[in-house]
Amino acid sequence: MAEQTPWDDIFSPQPSGNESSEEHPKTAVLPVTRREVRAQDRRPPLGEQLGKTPKPKRKRKWGVLIAFLVFLALLVGAGTTVWFTFEDRIRDVLGWAEPNDYEGTGNGEPVDIVIATGHIGADVAATLEDAGVTKSFDAFYDLLLTLPEQPNFLPGTYTLEQQMSAESALDALLDPANRSTWQVSFPEGVTTATILQRISEGTGLPIEELQAIAEDHESLGVPADAPSIEGYLFPATYEFDPETPARDILQRMVDRMFESLDAAGVAPEDRHRVLTVASLVQREAGTAEDFGKVARVVYNRLDTGMMLQFDSTSHYGWQVTRGEAPTGSVFTTDEERADENPYNTYAKTGLPAGPIAAPGDAAIQAALNPADGDWLFFVAVNLKTGESVFSSTLAEHNRAVDQLAAWCAESDENAEYCG
Repeated sequence: MAEQTPWDDIFSPQPSGNESSEEHPKTAVLPVTRREVRAQDRRPPLGEQLGKTPKPKRKRKWGVLIAFLVFLALLVGAGTTVWFTFEDRIRDVLGWAEPNDYEGTGNGEPVDIVIATGHIGADVAATLEDAGVTKSFDAFYDLLLTLPEQPNFLPGTYTLEQQMSAESALDALLDPANRSTWQVSFPEGVTTATILQRISEGTGLPIEELQAIAEDHESLGVPADAPSIEGYLFPATYEFDPETPARDILQRMVDRMFESLDAAGVAPEDRHRVLTVASLVQREAGTAEDFGKVARVVYNRLDTGMMLQFDSTSHYGWQVTRGEAPTGSVFTTDEERADENPYNTYAKTGLPAGPIAAPGDAAIQAALNPADGDWLFFVAVNLKTGESVFSSTLAEHNRAVDQLAAWCAESDENAEYCG
């Protein structure tokens, strides 16, 4: 019997209406309804019915596309990293390099540059770049390398502008007009109260902060036997970098006084006594020529056990012990002279408790090298010029006092000095 093929089911003879399907088992009944037609359509494909293996359907190439996109992203990321890391070198190789320097003298935006002590050219170049003054470190540093001699950058704060050429920035740093400093100046013979006020005015530091530091005078190196910092701030003109701490300012002035004392050969244990005498000389002498004479009167009186009886000490003691700022005058009241305080040389024998003002180098030298003489008295006879008369006896001194009284009565102008 021949082998039956799938085609036999389709093309085999169909039974008649009087024949049952059982008599013809190989005969397929043709579909006569739509449902039967749809069922017939769900039969396996013809290729499978003929015994052929169906080919697998093609899958879309999503995997390849995703892999390509990942690779592209990695490539872009790596390229970006390389660009930002080696941009300058790449630009140089390709000839795309931008200038590393600005042109002109700035964009009008001021900026403060601080140059500290010890800064060298490389430090300055980095500071300028960080502040946006110069475009790059190399622009300024390479300029310095072309100079026959390296400039000396003074410590301080300089006001420059942003986006300056390296050359204009260098010129600005070497121009003293662009250097900002705090300046404090005070002359010989002024008291601590005046000095602190001038420091505050010159720096903007709160006077209360300066006073608090001055009260802790031992922390600044002032001897423990000194009642205050009075006399230990050297009179001079000082410059400080802006933002200098108040303590550093006072410390510098104290150290400057110690430098003068050391230069004069004053031993540390003698500092307080020498400064006390020097302050009396500074306040009492009418002219620099009289410094040595006043110092001699001090020592002559101490040697004989006499009270100094200096009006300057009475004024100072009276006002300072009452929290007032000391003022200068050649005249004192009975109440001031009788006041019991450690500075009043009308009420105590010997030197006052400490200096009463800031002495300068000339007064220090006079305290160490007094003039030769036997004077025990002196009095100013012309308060306008500072002329004084020195006497060895009380009678001579009284005649000089009368001379002062006559001068005060001579004119209204003179009387203003004697008020």
